[in-house]
Amino acid sequence: MAIPRRGLQDIRTVTGKVGKATLPHEAYLRISHIEMEKARKLVESEKAKQLMADIATRLQEIESEKNRLLQEMGDREGAVLPTRTESLPKSSSFRIKY
Repeated sequence: MAIPRRGLQDIRTVTGKVGKATLPHEAYLRISHIEMEKARKLVESEKAKQLMADIATRLQEIESEKNRLLQEMGDREGAVLPTRTESLPKSSSFRIKY
């Protein structure tokens, strides 16, 4: 009986069995990447909070302007609002020339 020949695939090694977190320099590198991502996300979060505050302020401005206009309309309730009496001739149309 012949002994089977062994090739390169049959050599047993410990390659790939060492976790990346067990190597100190790779763990420190991963920690630095995580810290940089955390810093970027904090900046994004602050910008998003500022954007939300700006939107809320604008919504309040819109409501106050709407209330002011409604109040003015209420003050003029007895007055006749000007209306447009003139009309465009039926033959005229809107044309765009290129």
